[in-house]
Amino acid sequence: MSSHVPLQGSEREHPAGSTHLGHPAFDELIQLTLILRRRCAAPEPETMGRPLSHDELAALHGADPADIQAVEEFAAQHQFSIVSMNRAARAIAISGPIADLAKTFRADIELRQVGGKVLRTRQGSLHVPASLHPRIEAIFGFDQRPAAATYHAFLPRAAQSASYTPPQVAQLYNFPPNDGAGQTIALIELGGGFDDSDLQTYWQQLRLSSVSVTAVSVDDAQNAPTGDPDGPDGEVVLDIEVAGGVAPGANIAVYFAPNTDQGFLDGIHAAIHDTVRKPSVISISWGSAENEWTPQALNAFNAAFHDAALLGITVCVAAGDNGSSDGETDGRPHVDFPASSPWALACGGTALLASGGKIKSEKVWNDGNDGGATGGGVSSHFSKPKYQAAVHVPAPTGTANQTGRGVPDVAGVADPDTGFQILVDGQQGVVGGTSAVAPLWAGLIALLNQQLGKNLGWFHPALYGTLAQHKALHDITSGNNGAYKAGIGWDPCTGFGSPNGQAILTLLK
Repeated sequence: MSSHVPLQGSEREHPAGSTHLGHPAFDELIQLTLILRRRCAAPEPETMGRPLSHDELAALHGADPADIQAVEEFAAQHQFSIVSMNRAARAIAISGPIADLAKTFRADIELRQVGGKVLRTRQGSLHVPASLHPRIEAIFGFDQRPAAATYHAFLPRAAQSASYTPPQVAQLYNFPPNDGAGQTIALIELGGGFDDSDLQTYWQQLRLSSVSVTAVSVDDAQNAPTGDPDGPDGEVVLDIEVAGGVAPGANIAVYFAPNTDQGFLDGIHAAIHDTVRKPSVISISWGSAENEWTPQALNAFNAAFHDAALLGITVCVAAGDNGSSDGETDGRPHVDFPASSPWALACGGTALLASGGKIKSEKVWNDGNDGGATGGGVSSHFSKPKYQAAVHVPAPTGTANQTGRGVPDVAGVADPDTGFQILVDGQQGVVGGTSAVAPLWAGLIALLNQQLGKNLGWFHPALYGTLAQHKALHDITSGNNGAYKAGIGWDPCTGFGSPNGQAILTLLK
């Protein structure tokens, strides 16, 4: 019997177009994140009378204490350090020399030139010592390649045919008039940063009281503005100014994490399991095509979002800005992840024209090959969930699955030509992209939570049920994102459409 077992779903290749430069120093210390199996299968949130507490999640559906003990004994035997342990997230961080860790998990790693940077990447499958199989479901940390890209486009304000402040968009979408006080909106960021003086100036321009914004460091990543609004700063500030602009009474917690699959997941875990700030909604505007991820990563992120649902936390995710191809060049449709997770509220994009505080027209955002278009389509990894049973989701392509999760669920203004006015790195501009839609919906959910007196949490069954039946969203029936066309009801371009906040609140009450 072999001493090691291949870790299912861990296989990957070195980045296409990268150049081999050698191997890491054998004594370099690195940190791995090990994801353990659940102690007991997690239920559907709608079967529970209330959300779980973090302690209940840990006890019922977190890691089994016996599995934790086995990893601790294994680490001690190999002289690896236990850096942290989160039973609820089923995540254990261990540290040790890279050569020893690579040998232990049979990781084939190299230093390679990737996009102008020297990064550590791996190929092939990881292998788990037989004593830890099947306790470990995923291992992250050997590979440093970027996991995700941002979805925004910064343009000078003068170049726009129309643009709006976040409060103006909130008015157009009939958001409730409260301010989100008592709520915390978590933003996951994988680079860049914000300048507090820019934010203070922006809030003054909007005639808002100063919005509470806190930077949270994950895996040593920091709030580090680059000075370039076209870079990750534009993403970070867009998220803050949109969420804070529509819910100025909410606390905004910005979780900065490294742009790797390990860093991304650690950032998500940090927000979900933050018992100090207690986010009620999380906004994510970073992602990449499903086929760029390993199955172990898709499943680990998805399980984290399931945990969020059990805790009553809503997760809003941008659906991508590269149309139905999601930027892939194989000629087939692709969807973006993590938007394709069945536990995420996938947010697509529209082009919005308004006059006199009223919507004149709204259609699918599609500026053509060079200008961007909303993502949307069908997952090749996740099967069609029960809540989508009554809507027509096209069959997925390039997979043995007969059904797939349809993306997106909802939409909002994303066309840079009708985008959000923001202030970033001292520059006034207009930003679009579906990355504006995720914080927009996060802000709305903070308002709804405040009005309802409880967390809306994972509300997909209500969205696809009561809200759809009573047409609480503006149905977008014109336009396409490439392979898919808009139509009456749900479609793979804009989901059920853009929000009518007050109508949603009335039905949820």
